[in-house]
Amino acid sequence: MNGRLQLNEPTALPEGTVLDLVVDDEGDDLDDAERAALNESISRAWTSLQAGHGKPVRDVLDQLRRR
Repeated sequence: MNGRLQLNEPTALPEGTVLDLVVDDEGDDLDDAERAALNESISRAWTSLQAGHGKPVRDVLDQLRRR
């Protein structure tokens, strides 16, 4: 919409009001054990990638598209 935000709900803001639009990341609902497991998995994947065990993203996307 040419850099304009169209609201689906009424607002009390006057026409032409300039706003800063930001993405509000409210985080996730992982508990400490789940977060530790996620971080460990990411660490193992990174170590594996650094050791040369990986595929180019193009190959992965091509494989997914063939499914």
